[in-house]
Amino acid sequence: MQGASFSPHDDQRYMAAAIRLSRRHLGLTGTNPSVATLLVRDDGIGPYIVGRGVTTVGGRPHAEPQALDEAGERARGAVAYVTLEPCAHHGRTPPCAEALIRAGVARVVGAARDPDPRVSGRGYAMLRAAGIEVTEGVLAEEAADLLKAYLTRSTKKRPEVILKLALSNDGKIGIQGEGQVPITGEIARRQVHVMRAEADAILVGIGTALVDDPLLTCRLPGLSARSPARIVLDRLLRLPIDSQLVRSAKEVPLFLAAGGEADPARRAMLKEAGAEFLAVEAMDGQIALPELLDDLAARGFSSLLVEGGASTAAAFLAEGLVDRLCLFISPGSIGARGIAAPVDPDHIPSGFRLLRQASFGEDHYFEYVRAD
Repeated sequence: MQGASFSPHDDQRYMAAAIRLSRRHLGLTGTNPSVATLLVRDDGIGPYIVGRGVTTVGGRPHAEPQALDEAGERARGAVAYVTLEPCAHHGRTPPCAEALIRAGVARVVGAARDPDPRVSGRGYAMLRAAGIEVTEGVLAEEAADLLKAYLTRSTKKRPEVILKLALSNDGKIGIQGEGQVPITGEIARRQVHVMRAEADAILVGIGTALVDDPLLTCRLPGLSARSPARIVLDRLLRLPIDSQLVRSAKEVPLFLAAGGEADPARRAMLKEAGAEFLAVEAMDGQIALPELLDDLAARGFSSLLVEGGASTAAAFLAEGLVDRLCLFISPGSIGARGIAAPVDPDHIPSGFRLLRQASFGEDHYFEYVRAD
């Protein structure tokens, strides 16, 4: 079997399958990206998959050695489809590019390029130097979209910020004084829980935490273990001890972004309940968000889902920190008592483009990404 015998259609087909596989461990691989590898042979009866791998929960092993282990001797002469350039640097284990060379693959088809200076271009160079044919950039944009959290943390040294808002048809996100108000239907709400399952952390402002008393976990059957870490912007530590967030802090991580002026006694009580703290700086009484994001990246967070509060959403937008804007639009209206959303499909900040749209039951979904 010759790797070059695969058509461009074959390459796109198997890379698309690899990209779908890579989604399996989004939000579960620590500082490493969730990458997938497929090994494909054609022994004269058409191509077929002989090995599959996706970055393991926690970040290691990487996808390539897992796919090679599954394929065994069938990896020799096969085509490897990798959603991110194979790593080229030595740690305690050899680089993935070297593993592919030792296994004798005939060709490597790559999607996104890794911006890590220890890897960028070097993985492909190692493969070519060993006589392996390399095809780069197959479905690169699609792969980079799923790898956006890792790529953002690598290049901007902060997490990818995903702002999610549920809006009524008249551009409102809630009702003054009413607490948590269902706006979208059950299907859309389930989709939001999928987003939570794929994020490293979820963030709300203290106003939302006080009014809504949210739990902020993933409550889809079988996915509760994929609940992200919860973060509350709570400079003065006003979050009640009996709130759902605090009561569940020993089961699902809870971080409170608090200033040095917060009451030490409350800090001690919250710590005893299981909460952890993020030290923050403040400007004009508001938490300095860029510095907070720097600290989150240093702790290993690559994706941050911002869910709660018009003022919190507006603050992230005003600082230019939003990378992905996800709007769920209900067909119903709220009226004059409603809380106006800081953004809607008719008022998208400059620098964003529409990436995809969909329908979830009667609700419409619009997803915008910032043009880098």
